[in-house]
Amino acid sequence: MSGEITAAGVGKKYKRYPGRWSRLAEWLSGGRKICHEEHWVLRDITFQVQAGEAVGIIGRNGAGKSTLLKLLTRTTLPSAGTVETWGSLSALLELGMGAHMDFSGRVNAKMTCQMMGLSTEETHALLPKIAEFSELGDYFDQPMRVYSTGMQVRLAFSAATAIRPEILIVDEALSVGDAYFQHKCIERIRSFREQGTTLLFVSHDPGAVKSLCERAILIDDGVILQDGSAEAVLDYYNARIAQRSSDEEIRQVEGEDGTSTRSGTGQVRIDTVEMFAGSGQKCRAFSVGDEASIRCRIKLNQPMENPTIGILIRDRMGNDVFGINSYHLGASGMTCETGDVLEAFFSLRLNLGQGNYSLSVAVHPGDSHLIENCDWWDRCLVFQIIPGSGASFVGVASLPVTVEVNKINDHD
Repeated sequence: MSGEITAAGVGKKYKRYPGRWSRLAEWLSGGRKICHEEHWVLRDITFQVQAGEAVGIIGRNGAGKSTLLKLLTRTTLPSAGTVETWGSLSALLELGMGAHMDFSGRVNAKMTCQMMGLSTEETHALLPKIAEFSELGDYFDQPMRVYSTGMQVRLAFSAATAIRPEILIVDEALSVGDAYFQHKCIERIRSFREQGTTLLFVSHDPGAVKSLCERAILIDDGVILQDGSAEAVLDYYNARIAQRSSDEEIRQVEGEDGTSTRSGTGQVRIDTVEMFAGSGQKCRAFSVGDEASIRCRIKLNQPMENPTIGILIRDRMGNDVFGINSYHLGASGMTCETGDVLEAFFSLRLNLGQGNYSLSVAVHPGDSHLIENCDWWDRCLVFQIIPGSGASFVGVASLPVTVEVNKINDHD
């Protein structure tokens, strides 16, 4: 059906060469010598867009969004999988793509119309409308090399949307235009949508995506992370952004902060402490209720019987929130020699309230560090809890809770 888009198992890879002569050496070898590494920009991208549907493509810079649009418009070919579109297609991709800067705006507009398959007569009939919508005035007949980026956007959008296509693909180029023309473009896109045009829209503006699209696809590191309603996917994406920025901020502060303290007999040494998200990646920012793990690596400087490894989480005021150790979890009873290395993993769900927390780690014999403390690393790392998708609450504990409210009419 006209207006449909299908991507099945789509992947795109590029060759990376270590030096300027590596490509030539590989070519001269006739394929016997491989000098490149394969870099996959997209992997196993599969989705379908129905006729008349509006889908937002979102993700951070470098996620693979623009590469996907180039595949859909046949600007480049996939390394794996298939891409199919049905119906007339118009696209506004990277700024200046397909334009000749020494030609005038009028000539470039003609070339755009011809690439869309329009006849010479149809093109000449549309040029006055393109000039009017772009509002370039005398610049319409000036070389594009004298255009500002905003003027290039005006020309490109006006020409690409001179007629209503069955499929319209718009990349982030609109973000460099002025607010007035952005509004004008959005109105034209909305008009096309009402007439049944299928829309693929890439933007970092969540308001524009929510306004124009009922569905969104989140791409990160070349794969689809989420595909669903625009509101739900954008909420998830914004949480990931907050988590990533918080993580970077915490690591920077930790590197500058020298307030952590160590104490103990020195019988053992806690070498490293790290936190990981449920996905297995190192992380310092988590959403409420996320799965997490803590990895502690300990080196024995002296022989030790039954070493116990404990963790303690404190809030930003230094109050104890939660503490546990391997003795109480039933993971003790080993004999260690000098030079042995222990690795302890604590897996837990972070049912904590929003805010900053610190982690302390200790190693000692028996059930408590109070008798003999071998190594206590206070505030060895800091992590942050950000709001999740659940209900808002206050406090340092996120307790499983439900509520039922009934109306009882008792006027007797």
